[in-house]
Amino acid sequence: MIPDNLNNIYAKALAPSHKVNPAKWTYERLSKYINDFESSLDNDHEIGARLVSFGQAITFHIEDIGYYGPDIISFDGRNEAGEKVQLIQHISQLSVLLVAVQKQQEQPRRIGFRLKASSSD
Repeated sequence: MIPDNLNNIYAKALAPSHKVNPAKWTYERLSKYINDFESSLDNDHEIGARLVSFGQAITFHIEDIGYYGPDIISFDGRNEAGEKVQLIQHISQLSVLLVAVQKQQEQPRRIGFRLKASSSD
């Protein structure tokens, strides 16, 4: 049997915090996934995303991600033609396939370390 004072501690620890911003929480998880994914890439590839919508697949190079709380995640990048793109997505609809894409410049872009640093603010 768990003493009442420990039950109170567990209840407080497990209770959802009203201060948690779902978009920030999602951004932080995405940052970790991106960092982990990038650590497996060779020097000829960088991180990209493939989205399937309206029967069409779109692949783009991810340059940055962001959030606008409490429920919006954004992806900024460039498509294969080098054109600037931005995906704005509600967190309840989020589904992004991370893919390795050929780098667009001499050095592959790595954003995971930058995202990880900014999410710890």
